[in-house]
Amino acid sequence: MLRALYDWTLKLSGHRYALWALGAVAFIESSVFPIPPDIMLIPMVLAARTKAWRIAAVCTIASVLGGVLGYAIGYAAFEAVGRPMLDLYGYAPKFDQFRDYYNEWGAWAVFIAGVTPFPYKVITILSGLTGLDLVIFMVSSVLARGVRFFFVAGLLWYFGEPIQRFIEKYLNWLAVAFVVLLLGGFALVKFVI
Repeated sequence: MLRALYDWTLKLSGHRYALWALGAVAFIESSVFPIPPDIMLIPMVLAARTKAWRIAAVCTIASVLGGVLGYAIGYAAFEAVGRPMLDLYGYAPKFDQFRDYYNEWGAWAVFIAGVTPFPYKVITILSGLTGLDLVIFMVSSVLARGVRFFFVAGLLWYFGEPIQRFIEKYLNWLAVAFVVLLLGGFALVKFVI
């Protein structure tokens, strides 16, 4: 089934309504869909490099709006189902401790999930579940998804097909390296400066 979804999204990238399809895929990927929008973004930018920035913008905006849907799913499902279950088993106090911890570091969780291969939908739902401040969630999401999609589009715009092969081969490692460098930079600022 996963292969069929993957093939379907690749086919959409060549359609005349591909930008709309990309927006739809980016939107639903942020809350429920298993295939990342990058598989449409890459061939679309390569096919129309002059539209790279518009394609990245549509992908970013739709992904963040889909993240809000994921947030709402976490928020609504928790109050309707999750909270009564925690109360029934006496785990509500432990969840409240987890919620406090997550909300203290939630902006980083959202950002890291937004730029890495980690499923962003998990963090969008968890953010709603824990009641992470919606403004913090939105700012982290816009920054993370913008960095991710504009970076990929920029590389494709500048380098073309050779970078496509490189990104597809090393995407996971590139994302991890970026996060390590980012966190290392913040640690350096915090502990050295």
